Amino acid sequence: MEISWSDFEKIDMRVGTVLTASDFPEAKNAAYQLQIDFGPMGTRKTSAQITKRYDKKELIGKQVIAIINFPKKQIANFMSECLVLGVVGDNKDVILLQPSDTACNGDRVG
Repeated sequence: MEISWSDFEKIDMRVGTVLTASDFPEAKNAAYQLQIDFGPMGTRKTSAQITKRYDKKELIGKQVIAIINFPKKQIANFMSECLVLGVVGDNKDVILLQPSDTACNGDRVG
């Protein structure tokens, strides 16, 4: 499906740094709860199914790319406020998208 340039411009992708990562036992699929600092855009929470590749401790301080202007989404007993982006392999092993160099939290991706 093709989208227009104006459709793409509506997607607000930003760089953020993971502040906390904790287990999410209530999730249907194995996931972590993340708290991410987006600088001037504030701190947001999300659920991410990244447990196959990432340990909670190694996520702290890692920069990620996320969409921050989707509506909030209820996941089990948790309200997700952004969508962390990643590459999904055949076995649902997610590789997080991240800047190759350090960027400022809140920098726009485009």
